[in-house]
Amino acid sequence: MGFVNFQGEIFKKMRTIERQAKSNKIWNFAALAATVLSGAGAVSSAQAQTIKVDGSSTVFPITEAVAEEYGKKSPVRVTVGVSGTGGGFKKFVAGETVISNASRPIKATEAAKARENGIEYIELPIAIDAITVVVNPKNTWAKSLTLDELKKIWSPGSKINNWSQVRKGFPNRPLKLYGPGTDSGTFDYFTEAVNGKEDVSRSDYTASEDDNVLVRGVSQDVGALGYFGYSYYAENTRSLRAVAINGVLPSASTVASGKYRPLSRPLFIYVSKKAASQSYVANFVNYYLANAGKLARQVGYVALPANQIKAAQQRFAARKTGSIYGGQGAVVKR
Repeated sequence: MGFVNFQGEIFKKMRTIERQAKSNKIWNFAALAATVLSGAGAVSSAQAQTIKVDGSSTVFPITEAVAEEYGKKSPVRVTVGVSGTGGGFKKFVAGETVISNASRPIKATEAAKARENGIEYIELPIAIDAITVVVNPKNTWAKSLTLDELKKIWSPGSKINNWSQVRKGFPNRPLKLYGPGTDSGTFDYFTEAVNGKEDVSRSDYTASEDDNVLVRGVSQDVGALGYFGYSYYAENTRSLRAVAINGVLPSASTVASGKYRPLSRPLFIYVSKKAASQSYVANFVNYYLANAGKLARQVGYVALPANQIKAAQQRFAARKTGSIYGGQGAVVKR
């Protein structure tokens, strides 16, 4: 085979593997190159090192971006799964992953399971998110909703199934709801903020831990309403419209100023202390913290203030374990 044809075959193979990786939500760029060039003996022992990450779909875009950038500098293999904050913690406290993406602090029950299994963890804030309530762009009436109206819609046993029931003057149009599943940290936080108690919500809505499913649902139904992390709205502004809550739209400025409450919240990664003793894991986490601000902004989130990033770096350097939230789970600032 000529050199040009050989290059062409490599390129085709790389593109095929990359598409497969993206469809499975796994970013593994160093391993991609290794797969393509393995026949030429280009695989080093370092490329066998794998960092397994799973958890929040909200945190996924940031970790995805970090993994992509880190893959350009290191042969370490980073896989990023999306099973929701709760699903990610189940794997993390069982020792199946070494980093857990989380859109809420760890719960007492999860912390207890970690202790039972001998898993010590380091809690690291990495960005700030605004849970965003969205409607279809053709929805011309619901430009702003109050927290009381959201509660009326989402409270357990709610029979609100038409926009005319939400507010006088809204049209007689069926209301279809979309939101995260019960394994989602966004579900935990939203229910605490809106309904006053974590995990308390009506159940007759289209639920998914995959926020892209929710995006598609709202974008295809004029009468739909949903909620998820700001990044997924920012990526789909042509097919979605954000709803102001109590007159305030989610944005970097309203989140940073504290005006977008109570639907703004911190995002985290949890790192296994045992895994952090491995230099390749520690190097990735240090890179993550050093670049979290820049990459959070790139994917639509709000960067932590510099002093908070520095505090997270110091916490990791000291390998300080446990949660500063005391196992409370979703902690809402009102």
